[in-house]
Amino acid sequence: MDRIVVADDHPLFRAALRSAVDKAAPGAEVVECASLAEAKAAMVAGPVDLLLLDLKLSDSEGMAGLAAVRAEQPTVPVAVVSASEDAPVVRHALGLGAAGFIPKSSSLPQMVEAIAAILAGDSWAPDVPEADDDDPAGRVASLTPSQLRILEGLKAGRLNKQIAFDLGVSEATIKAHLTSVFRKLGVHNRTQAVILAKSLDPS
Repeated sequence: MDRIVVADDHPLFRAALRSAVDKAAPGAEVVECASLAEAKAAMVAGPVDLLLLDLKLSDSEGMAGLAAVRAEQPTVPVAVVSASEDAPVVRHALGLGAAGFIPKSSSLPQMVEAIAAILAGDSWAPDVPEADDDDPAGRVASLTPSQLRILEGLKAGRLNKQIAFDLGVSEATIKAHLTSVFRKLGVHNRTQAVILAKSLDPS
C-alpha cells in the first residue's frame, strides 16, 4: 500500500490533495502535515512513496524545504505544489530534483493525473519554455544542498557566523562556500546573490 505525505499549511488545500490522492492511488495511506518539520518526522516514521510539498510553509519558504528533503531523503519522490506557475520557479524545482510540479490552480483531474504519473515513476510538470543559457534558475539549481542553505541564510540577512552556527560548520567553511556560490551564480557579492535568489521566490 502506498504511503503518501501531504505537506501544506492550508487545511482546505490539504483536503483537495487528499481527494486527488484517493483517486490516483485508492487505498493509499495519507499523512497530512502542516509544516516541514512534521513532514520530515513522517518520513522518518516509515517508508514514503511520495511527498507532496508546498513551497510556502510556516517553517520553510522557497526552495529550502525541497533542498533539505532531497538531501535527507534522496530516494523519496517529491512533487512540489505551488501557487506559482512561473517558468523559472518550475525549472528551479525540477533542477533541484523534484519529481513533479503541480500548480495549485490545477483542476482535480490534473492533480490526479500528476500524482498517478509520479507514483508510476514518471515526472509531471506544466509545459514551460526552455531556459536560455543565462537563466538564473539554472544557476541556482546548480548549487549543492549546503550551498543552497547558505544562500537561504543570506536571503534571511544572517551573518556568516550565524549561518555557520545554523549548519554546524566553521565560519571559514562558510566563506569558502560563498566563493563557490558567487561563482556559480555569476555574481560578485552578497547583495547581488540575494537579489538573484529573491527574483526566483514563488509569489
